[in-house]
Amino acid sequence: MTDGLRITVIGSGVSGLTTAVTLLDAGHSVRVVAAEPSGSTTSAIAAAVWFPTHVGPWERVRDWGADTLAVLAEQAARRVPGVVMRESLSLYRRPPGEPAWAAAVGNVRAARSDELPPGYAHGLRYAVPLAEMPVYLPWLTTRVRDLGGDFTRRRLRTLDEAADGADVVVNCSGLGARDLVDDLEVHPVRGQVVRVANPGLTLSVRDEDHPGGRAYVHPRTDDCILGGTLDVEQWDTAVDEAVGAAILARCRDLVPALRDARILAQVVGLRPARATVRLEEDTPLRSGARVLHNYGHGGSGITLSWGCAREVAALVAG
Repeated sequence: MTDGLRITVIGSGVSGLTTAVTLLDAGHSVRVVAAEPSGSTTSAIAAAVWFPTHVGPWERVRDWGADTLAVLAEQAARRVPGVVMRESLSLYRRPPGEPAWAAAVGNVRAARSDELPPGYAHGLRYAVPLAEMPVYLPWLTTRVRDLGGDFTRRRLRTLDEAADGADVVVNCSGLGARDLVDDLEVHPVRGQVVRVANPGLTLSVRDEDHPGGRAYVHPRTDDCILGGTLDVEQWDTAVDEAVGAAILARCRDLVPALRDARILAQVVGLRPARATVRLEEDTPLRSGARVLHNYGHGGSGITLSWGCAREVAALVAG
């Protein structure tokens, strides 16, 4: 194993921060360079429940996801700030069989009839990690600093600008990779969500095939994230009030207890999607620094974060 390398990680979202922590744990020197702090990234407004969404290829997603689930479950057991195991219910109008993600989760069972809302004949019960990003991202940032990493606020135009004495540059720039490395395969998937006061819910509920569009209710400590949309190639970050009203209506179908929940905010984020996650080594920079890419996670940033970070660390070591 190669230790003690000087590594620059580009990006301060969940992929960049988990990559930085993993590399620091491996004994490397790490600097995170990002145009904006973690609280201003798409990661900051994510519901951040472990669940593979709009991402591929499955044979790699499966392993990254299983690895990440194990890390987050261990963090939840240690009570890492913001991370909990959330009891969950997936709803179906037809028999779901065994979804591909179930093998990683384990202990998935059929929902009883008394656990199903009106209009649903089938459901699956299980527990998966949820990360409250307003709490978890600051914890990750502090973890980077505690391990000796540092942060630089800078908007990069090229990867060469990130070299600056680095042995390795890891590109976790998400949607920014379109400009940074001219990768037009990475594209936005617009997601609008509604944040409401939590009326006492502890169960996450989702229906990926609701007739009105995707519907999910993810309770956090003080609020619930209701969603949502998967608008491919849509760059508009303005809130659409009609879309928000539709989200509320279908989430209330799933969880009638939300009927009188107070609306706190509506927000829009642009997920960095790609037909396949780009996690690979690229041509070295002019300085000789190695280049690794880790972006294009779509709606699965938290779901794949630690698994992808560990693969990056393995590539660095290799």
